[in-house]
Amino acid sequence: MSAQNKSITDQDRIFMRKALRLAARGAGKTSPNPLVGAVLAKGGAVIGQGFHEVLGGAHAEVNAIADAGGMARGATLYVTLEPCNHHGLTPPCTKAVLEAGVSRVVCGMTDPNPDVAGGGTAHLERLGVEVASGVLEKECRALNQPFIKYVTTHLPYVRLKAAATLDGYIAGSTGDSKWITNERSRRFGHQLRSLSDAVLVGSGTLMADDPLLTARLRGACRQPVRIVLDSDLKVPLQSRLVLSAKESPVWVVCADSAPSGHEAALIDAGVSVIRAAGGQSGLDLRQVLEELGKRRISSLLAEGGGKVLGSFIDEALADEFYFFYAPRILAGGVGMVSGRSRQKIADSVPVFGIKTRNIDGDLLVSGRFREELY
Repeated sequence: MSAQNKSITDQDRIFMRKALRLAARGAGKTSPNPLVGAVLAKGGAVIGQGFHEVLGGAHAEVNAIADAGGMARGATLYVTLEPCNHHGLTPPCTKAVLEAGVSRVVCGMTDPNPDVAGGGTAHLERLGVEVASGVLEKECRALNQPFIKYVTTHLPYVRLKAAATLDGYIAGSTGDSKWITNERSRRFGHQLRSLSDAVLVGSGTLMADDPLLTARLRGACRQPVRIVLDSDLKVPLQSRLVLSAKESPVWVVCADSAPSGHEAALIDAGVSVIRAAGGQSGLDLRQVLEELGKRRISSLLAEGGGKVLGSFIDEALADEFYFFYAPRILAGGVGMVSGRSRQKIADSVPVFGIKTRNIDGDLLVSGRFREELY
């Protein structure tokens, strides 16, 4: 990276913040590609803007250049991610930048993909374009955590989600859980689904709740792949997931040793059956994530139950969490997290970057399991 941060001005940061806001508009539509925003400016004014709107569509730089038209010559391009210099689903963005006559490029961060990192800015500099990198880099990286993890580890970014009473129970002693949180909190949960490539539950949640696991929002929204961890492959053929498998993808992950039983019937119903090695939690979760990564799942929302969430935490495979707490007390029931017991506070799992939000009386607590961003 050839950062020329000494040349960065407050105006550069203002335009980069605008590019970040534009990038966020592509959320849930570009995976496994990143969220990218771009702004073209000249004489202190915006002359063009764009963002990566959909996977396979034009990149942010191309859209911003098209918006500016002939005014792009001699302008400064602000882009949240280094322009690509390779052929993917679309031509290289560096080519469009050069052909438009852009004289200066300000990048938020270099491309984290080890196969292409640094190639775009280096190519532009060789051909006489002034480049500055690392502007609002932390904000740019925070926007694209799933993408960064996926291209550097080939594993999906894992978010945990649960809805509980104030004392930490996700269901009463009879298994009743509808509804703990209010309608607005549940709508937020559907938004999390629509932003994820896949949503996952364990077989216990499947048997208890018979969930559909779709994103149900006003208007059109992307539907995640629906995944069930079912070691023994006992998912009922009459479950709502199986009955809707031909409408929206359903994957069932079972142990290598699981009996074939009704596997053929599941496949005939449209379900994909994936076999994985057994582990302490019934399945080897790392192997499961590796398999999902091979299938281009870059972000995963794990919704439970408690055993599933506990296993992701115990095996240090979760990246982020969204825990909704309703203003209710059960004083007993099914716990939110059922994992390895830790006898000492010093052995507890630390979390970072805590944020809280009041949602019509419910409390949303979110944060990370990593101190540093990817």
